[in-house]
Amino acid sequence: MWGDKDVEQGRGLTRRQTLGAAGAAGAGLLLAGAGTRLGDLVGGGDEAVADAAKTCLRLMPEQEEGPFYVDLGKVRSNVVEGQEGVPLDLRIRVIDHEKCVPVQNAAVDIWQCNAYGVYSDEQSEDTVGQTYLRGIQFTDAEGWAELKTIYPGHYQGRATHIHVKVHIGGKRTKKTYKGGHVCHTGQMLFHESVTDAVYATAPYDTSTVARVPNSQDRVYSQQGGKRSMPKLGGSVESGITAQIALGVDPESTLAAVG
Repeated sequence: MWGDKDVEQGRGLTRRQTLGAAGAAGAGLLLAGAGTRLGDLVGGGDEAVADAAKTCLRLMPEQEEGPFYVDLGKVRSNVVEGQEGVPLDLRIRVIDHEKCVPVQNAAVDIWQCNAYGVYSDEQSEDTVGQTYLRGIQFTDAEGWAELKTIYPGHYQGRATHIHVKVHIGGKRTKKTYKGGHVCHTGQMLFHESVTDAVYATAPYDTSTVARVPNSQDRVYSQQGGKRSMPKLGGSVESGITAQIALGVDPESTLAAVG
């Protein structure tokens, strides 16, 4: 259900828009596969789906970029590159929080660690030249960008997360993106119950690094991370779906936190 706590309705929703939003909120249930139905267990806030085009969202808080961003400008819908892990179909919607409309042709840029907590193309990780789990997709007319990845692992000092930037106005080809400006830098955090289920499976269960719960993570507790939790569906056995909507100011060029 849609609630005033998570969605600012700057314009009233029509019955059609309300039904559309409710349909999106139930996507986790419809997409659930064999095994544990995550859609029955967890759900993001209303901002996680925001399926009505005229819905106004609060501005998503800026969060720290972290030490592992690499400006590859690599355009692709599948970023897995053979990495082991539970498949994750990620859908990110970009909404202009003032105009209450989807942002088309925004470049949604994600990066994350693999199931072992290691990032690609980092000297400190001994992965220079590798490009797994990094990539860009562009939003369509409804503001959606879709990427295939894996459920992220974890590493010392941080809760489970995926990084995201939203770029505006750059030059794009089928394979590359460059230029423009960044209007949002943030992170997506994940529900503990789902992470528990994923981390009980191989190869995640080989990790000996202590896991940081969301409640003890600085992005969650100090940088608005509770609003950055996607709506989850599917199952550990067949793959997980995640969708979230980001309220942004496309004209903003504010730097990330930290």
